[in-house]
Amino acid sequence: MKPNFIVFINEQHRGDCLSCEGHPVLLTPTMDEIAGRGARFSRAYSSCPVCIPARRSFLSGQFPSTHGVVGYADKDWSGRSIADELSEAGYQTAWIGRGMHQEPVDNPCGFETTILSGSRRDPGNAYDRFMERNQPEGGGGYYGSGVMHNDWTARPFHLSENLHHTNWTVNEALTWLEKRDADRPFFLVVSFLAAHPPLIPPACYFDRYIRTGVPDLVIGDWAVPPENDGLGMGVSPSKVNLKGEALLSARAGYYGLINHLDDQIHRLLNGVTGIDRMTGGNTAVIMTADHGEMLGDHYCWRKSLPYEGAARIPFLIRAPERFGIKTNAVIDAPVGLEDLMPTILEMAGVDIPDSVDGKSLMPLLRGESTAEAEWRDYIHVEHSQSFHALTDGKEKYIWFAADGQEQLFNLTNDPKECRNLAGNPEYSDSLILWRERMIKELSGRPEGFTDGKNLISGRPYPGIISN
Repeated sequence: MKPNFIVFINEQHRGDCLSCEGHPVLLTPTMDEIAGRGARFSRAYSSCPVCIPARRSFLSGQFPSTHGVVGYADKDWSGRSIADELSEAGYQTAWIGRGMHQEPVDNPCGFETTILSGSRRDPGNAYDRFMERNQPEGGGGYYGSGVMHNDWTARPFHLSENLHHTNWTVNEALTWLEKRDADRPFFLVVSFLAAHPPLIPPACYFDRYIRTGVPDLVIGDWAVPPENDGLGMGVSPSKVNLKGEALLSARAGYYGLINHLDDQIHRLLNGVTGIDRMTGGNTAVIMTADHGEMLGDHYCWRKSLPYEGAARIPFLIRAPERFGIKTNAVIDAPVGLEDLMPTILEMAGVDIPDSVDGKSLMPLLRGESTAEAEWRDYIHVEHSQSFHALTDGKEKYIWFAADGQEQLFNLTNDPKECRNLAGNPEYSDSLILWRERMIKELSGRPEGFTDGKNLISGRPYPGIISN
């Protein structure tokens, strides 16, 4: 019997924002249960931590350097997707919620059914049509409160909770599941806009974290505050210095979106009416995100950075018992979104195309004795015009492509990346090792980042590369 798959892809959900990661205030019991019934990958990274390339890596199983989108840039979709492979194997496929963020916006990327939101250029935006039918006169849609797409400002959702994007996404997923073809296995992606700004959770969730308080900012010894302390830079800059009410509200809004998301996912996964009851326990459940959010740490806001807040993502998998996945497992191997396609295809009994860069996670999930030793040594994270980074989850090396500056962090002793060790003589051997690895990683790249012996800064670094 072929398994079903439901994949939750959250937007801008940083990896430490789970109760099971030890977060001091955030409540995520439903997500925690996915990990408890299966595995949590504690060192999962987005190999290009912005939405377009990250989602392309999930769809294709390829690293950004292979699919060619290495930053926030548009490139027409081509090639085979995970949905193409599963459809040919008899699966019913659907993507519901936040769009795939590929070009052209109406390209289904191999999915049989798409019910999408997210592109303001798409006249077929299903959520906008839903709001037009159901919001009160003058509601202004999802952004009617004035808290917008990348803002640090936050407030409760200004409309009824049933109109919230998160509720709409789950409602559409439940409707699709009820009407699906029960004679075919399914592959369903439920894609959420949360926890991407606007930071507008329903009031009860916002109030919860105003009441509990939020963790303090993390500021590294290398971090530089914004000019004029951030005053006069508006509400969506890349550099911030959030304090007092601004910090409390921003983080309460962000945590509130994730807590609300967790409760809504429970509608799909609960033991009484949820997916196990619908499918006889034959469904694998995966939860991850396209990238994280700096949330004010190190004076940074938004994503597109190599630091843990932006690049590390939640990555949880559970599956039917016959797959032999260890329960309550915490796996420290460095993994990425590219690894989901080969993992899912192996579980479905479908051949993995040669075009795929990722590796199946099944040996790690089964706890095979040699699995971690045979895994990759590190994962490469990049974003055009800015940086390249390598990490094995224990150390992280960052090279800034424009000026050649380097950073080195010991994530084991300094998981918040507060101390840059690149200039520390005690870490000179580690710095040389990671620099040599970066030279090898970037050899053959069209930008000319290395001559084989040295890293070369100042090279043109467009968001799209041709191979």
